[in-house]
This record gives sequence, structure tokens and C-alpha cells, in this order.
Amino acid sequence: MTTDADARVRRWLAWAMAAVVLAVAIGGITRLTQSGLSITVWQPVTGVIPPLSAEAWQEAYQSYLRIPEAQGIHRGITLREFQVLFWWEWLHRILARVVGLVLAVPYLVLLAQGAIRRGHRARLALLPILALAQGALGWYMVQSGLGTRPTVSAYRLTAHLAMALLIFGICIWTALDLGRPRGPSAPQPMVRRGIAAALALTVATVLSGGLVAGLDAGYIHNTFPLMSGRIIPPGYHVSGLGLGNPFENPVAAQFHHRLLALTTAAVVAALWLVARRRLHPADRPVLTAAMLLVIVQVGLGITTLLLRVPVSVAVIHQVTGVLLFGAVLAAAHHFRRVTVR
Repeated sequence: MTTDADARVRRWLAWAMAAVVLAVAIGGITRLTQSGLSITVWQPVTGVIPPLSAEAWQEAYQSYLRIPEAQGIHRGITLREFQVLFWWEWLHRILARVVGLVLAVPYLVLLAQGAIRRGHRARLALLPILALAQGALGWYMVQSGLGTRPTVSAYRLTAHLAMALLIFGICIWTALDLGRPRGPSAPQPMVRRGIAAALALTVATVLSGGLVAGLDAGYIHNTFPLMSGRIIPPGYHVSGLGLGNPFENPVAAQFHHRLLALTTAAVVAALWLVARRRLHPADRPVLTAAMLLVIVQVGLGITTLLLRVPVSVAVIHQVTGVLLFGAVLAAAHHFRRVTVR
């Protein structure tokens, strides 16, 4: 039975999920506008205060000009142009702190009030811990672009995205645990296996999108369904990369992202067809939601590619990927106890 205490925990988790999605969106903008390296220091407390004088702005500007990105990708950048980059990264860092507070403070308050179920306390304790780890990982990512390379590590960027998915996943799974209980029913192995496959594919697709973003792979082979007229695109294999080819070669990264996305869409569509034909009407909406989101996501992905990664469309694509993950995770939670007729 859902209690008032459960309702308060669910409201907190709903706000936490919204904060994570917003942070992912702003993080996507910082990446797409190449703003993420504009602040070259990590000051968890004093960093909330931006430059307030011309001298402070000059100091931040000169610090940026010393890193490889400013000497290559943004060669000749003016102070005014730098300030645009700075404000996006500053907003992203401020929002990250807000997410940390949203994850930590209500948890401590609700725990002190005894509102959190005993079985959920350890799981939800991960949220403030992961928020702290996410901040450290974010700085670790930024550091990778302050030395000899002009961009951040695609591996670290993808790990940063994976951490956000983990936080989001804990929130949504626990919120669903606290929802209205369903009547007991025998689990259906076929549906559960299909949902598990869809969930694994969705996570893999989102994370492969992180590699695509980190390698700027969306700016090449901007055709669909073929890649420059071929199924296996030219440049797919770079022998010098060895086992790192799938993760460090932009062509391979884009090819694998496409393949994973289309496979994910096919699996979700198959599950939706099963739901229409064999599931009780009350059990269909979760898969219908996933199906609608996967259609939108595939359309956004193709549009992003054909238009050469416009910021607005690409950010919506990234956010929809997180929402699709949430929808498939919700389906996994739902179909633990649903019987196929």
C-alpha cells in the first residue's frame, strides 16, 4: 500500500529525475557548442561565482587561451566569443551542483523522518554518493582536454553519461516500487527476456551515442540509410587502432550507433506487436510509450545526421534517448509480474 511517506519520496524522486534530464540537456549543449573546456579550473565552492570584473574576465580568458582547444579548434576566439562558451559551461556546473543538492538534502531529511522504506535506504543512499562521484568524474573528463589534446576523452564523456543514466535509473525504479501495487500474477519469460534485451540495447545505444558525440562522429557520412552510398562505410577499419577501432574511430562509432539504434527499434516494435496481440489492454501502455519514443528517437537521429548536428535537434535527440531508457526500464519493472494470455 502506498503511504503518505511513499508519496513524499516519490515526489522527491520525480524532481530528481527532472533535474537529471535537465543536466543532461545542458551538458549536451556544452558539448555541441564546444563550451566544456572554457572553465579550466575546478572550484566546487567558489566556482559558483563567475567573473565579476573586466580583470577577472581577462584572467579566465587568458587561462583558456593556453589550452590546446583554444589554439586549434577555437583559434582566434575573441573575449566576447569566449564569454558565450563560459556561460554555458558555468550553467552546466551550477546545475550539476543543484542536482547534487536535490539528490542529497531531501534524502537526508526523509531518512531522518523515517519516510524511506528500510529496503530502499541503501539503494537511495547511492544517489548522493553518485552525485559526488559524478562531479569528480566531470572534472576528470575536463582534465583530459586541458593537456595535449584539443578535446575531452570520448571514453570519459561516455562514462559521465553512463553515470547520469545510473542515477536516473535508480530514481525511476524506486519511484515505481513505491507506486500502486499490482495484483500477483505469474511472470512470462518470453516478455521478460524481450524487455531485458530491449533495455540492454537501449543502454548500449545511448552510450554509443556518447562515443559519437565525443568523437564528433556525427559530422561525417551525413547520409541515410547508407553511409556515403555504402553499407560498410569507407574508413570503417583503421588498423593502427587495433582493438580500440570500434571506440576511437569516428566512422566505426557512427556505424555501430546506427546499427544499435535500428536493432533497438526493431526489438521494441516486436514487443509492441506482442503487447497488442497477447497482453491485456491494461498492460499495453508501457510498451506503447516505449514504441512512440523509439519512433521519435529514430526520427530525431536521422534528422540530426542529415542536418549535420544542429544543436537544438541534437540536444532533443540526447534527452529523448534518456527518456526512452526510462520508458524501457519502466516496462522492465512492469512486466516482472504480467502474464501473457
